[in-house]
Amino acid sequence: MDIRGRRSWAWLLPALPALAGLLTGCGIRSTQVPTDFGAAPSQVTCSLAQPDVSAQASRGLPVQVFLLCGSSLVAVDRTVRVPDGTADSQRRVLVAQGLLDQLAATPSAVEKEAGYTTGVRGGMTVGGPRAGDPDDTLRLSTPPGDLTSYALAQVVCTFSDSAAAEGDGSVILGGPGRGPLRRYECTDEVRSRPGSEQPPSSRVTGG
Repeated sequence: MDIRGRRSWAWLLPALPALAGLLTGCGIRSTQVPTDFGAAPSQVTCSLAQPDVSAQASRGLPVQVFLLCGSSLVAVDRTVRVPDGTADSQRRVLVAQGLLDQLAATPSAVEKEAGYTTGVRGGMTVGGPRAGDPDDTLRLSTPPGDLTSYALAQVVCTFSDSAAAEGDGSVILGGPGRGPLRRYECTDEVRSRPGSEQPPSSRVTGG
């Protein structure tokens, strides 16, 4: 190439880095910005506005329940009613029933928009320990083993993280019959994959 040819291309050299940057950033990197093509069906935000804690407290006892969002469990703020002066043993059962009712309730429009669902069916009740049961036992009207993996994970994680349990991250559950009691735990794996990870459990003697 002669001198005139080299000069004709020389003016492009300073612009090459900027041109390369434009080409690299054109549709290559992932982005959270919505496009006109619509969101993918599998994409959910799992994000809600922060609740007004003082307003919640005026409506009852602030609690959290675990709902399904995407393929994992996510804690959502709720309230349950517990009359003043309720004995501790009965208080646990009332809190547990309130949590069950909240789990079975249809998510609000805002929660649905954010991708929240529930696998817990309505109508399930919970009672306290029977004679011979450990004091912190909760007996469901549906045997825990009959619940779907999603529903069991929601119930276990919600109960174990509430005033319905003893605060050690576990909960003793049984059914309406005289079947054995089991102590269930909510783990990170269960919260991340409730459909495939069963809550770890161990048989409780004396039930």
